[in-house]
Amino acid sequence: MRKWVFAFILVILLSYGISQLNVKSAGEDKVNIENGSLPTEDSQVITVGKEQVHQGDLLLVNNDHALHPEGIRSDIVSLSDRQDLVQGFGLLDPAIQLSESVAKDFGEMVKGAKQDGVEHFLINSGYRDAAKQDQLYRDMGHDYALPAYHSEHNLGLSLDIGSTEAKMDDAEEGKWLKKHAWEYGFILRYPKGKEEITGIQYEPWHFRYVGKAHSAIMYHEDLTLEQYLDKLKMAKAMSIKTGGIQYTVAYYPMVGSSATVQVPKGQQYDISGNNYDGVIVTSYV
Repeated sequence: MRKWVFAFILVILLSYGISQLNVKSAGEDKVNIENGSLPTEDSQVITVGKEQVHQGDLLLVNNDHALHPEGIRSDIVSLSDRQDLVQGFGLLDPAIQLSESVAKDFGEMVKGAKQDGVEHFLINSGYRDAAKQDQLYRDMGHDYALPAYHSEHNLGLSLDIGSTEAKMDDAEEGKWLKKHAWEYGFILRYPKGKEEITGIQYEPWHFRYVGKAHSAIMYHEDLTLEQYLDKLKMAKAMSIKTGGIQYTVAYYPMVGSSATVQVPKGQQYDISGNNYDGVIVTSYV
């Protein structure tokens, strides 16, 4: 009788709200997946318009999903004009542009690498406007480039990172980034073994800024951006504690011309679209 009661309670718990799964932990980082909506306590409901689907740090831009003009970062700067941003690394081309905020985060990452004795970084490419991307596509062909508005370089969030010492696969800079870029909000966007998922060959130099909560989950779970967005859509909500900050990430589908989302009261939060069918709310405290 006791065994039957215990089994019944266990089934109820597993099928009800207590559906959190400890997936992986590394030091203080712990990823939890929740199957269901976020609690409504200490939150408020707001409505966001359809344009938000195409704005933010988590936009999926590839052959199937074109970048909308509103998704291009508004803080694009010429790095050679901003010596305050170019500290501890070089520029392959003085015409390189990048989102100012991403450049600042990259600078922090370079500082972190220097503390580990790794300091020969170079930015080979950053933001490209549609005209430059179109020219590159015509010059290089589909095997080596993407059409305008289908490349992450059109966002302002991606950059090709090099080393002045060796190719990135062999350089200490490349090895360090593979281990630590996630701590600064960056991901290796086209990793080896994921070519069928990303549709792009392995590029050890191409890194993309997504934000620290998302980069931490993707790193610990070995997910590409495509896989992460799919997993988040199925799970509805995920949480992680990293760098002493607790993050909660939730997906909301766009229904018609708007989406109703929950945002926390008294906490900071960001909203990003995925560029095809919904928005992601990231809160942190």
